[in-house]
Amino acid sequence: MWFKNLRVFRLHPDWNLTTEQVLQALDTQRFHSLGSQDQNTIGWVAPTEEYGLAMEVERQLLLCAQTEKKLLPASVVNQFARERALEIEAEQGYRPGRKQMQEIKEDVTAILLPRAFSVQRRTHVWIDPINRWLVIDAAAQSTADEILALLGETFTPFPAVPLHTELAPSALMTQWLVESSEPDPFQVEQDAELRSKQDQRAVIRYVRHELDKDLIQEQIAQGMYCSRLGLSWTDRIEFVLYENLELRRVAPLELLTDEQSQAEYTPEEELSATFLLMCREYHALFADLLVLLGGEQKTQ
Repeated sequence: MWFKNLRVFRLHPDWNLTTEQVLQALDTQRFHSLGSQDQNTIGWVAPTEEYGLAMEVERQLLLCAQTEKKLLPASVVNQFARERALEIEAEQGYRPGRKQMQEIKEDVTAILLPRAFSVQRRTHVWIDPINRWLVIDAAAQSTADEILALLGETFTPFPAVPLHTELAPSALMTQWLVESSEPDPFQVEQDAELRSKQDQRAVIRYVRHELDKDLIQEQIAQGMYCSRLGLSWTDRIEFVLYENLELRRVAPLELLTDEQSQAEYTPEEELSATFLLMCREYHALFADLLVLLGGEQKTQ
């Protein structure tokens, strides 16, 4: 149970819900399967079979949102609509107009939806009421937006506020590359992306490849900046930091997994222990990262 793509928020200052109140709120947006004419749906499900709508370990909460979508490509709808339009043209003696074509597509969609395949996806959310973190495990922005919308429908007031730092991550990452420095307790790894300040389409990427520091410094001198950078933290966790404060490809390193493997657990105990370990490690990682970024911005 390690989140791999972290979108980090602060819990709303007014957040004071008990676990029981959280469960009651989640129940109002419980997941229900798609109806025959529905194209997509989203709601909360149990993170594991052993728990209800939230798993709680030492006040750390694990939530799970499930989406279900019908796979009905526009090309399929258009193909059936064209065939139906030809039939109607033969019946009425003239080609259907724009408005009639739109009605045909709607009718075709209604016919095809019950026959379409559906896919499900689960996305986990971590709520830390002690240190006031809310973290969504989502790589795609569209997925994160869906979860944020669901959170807004579930909790009042909205449970999270954006996390802003005094120093811009891109400026700090660029500085590290220019100075060839490693910001303790972090180490620069073999992933980086440089973007041009004048043309965002101009991109240089290093993916699991040794960084050419001389070339990188030359590119930065010519007007590029670092938009993402691979880092490791205290030899325990590696990740890629993005300029918008996302952490992607997050993974525990061997030192951390060796520590965890020394204990013996039942499957339920292992899940709880892994989740709690993740919460503690990520909180410590966030704290060190915020120090490097000058702390959180002061609200005006």
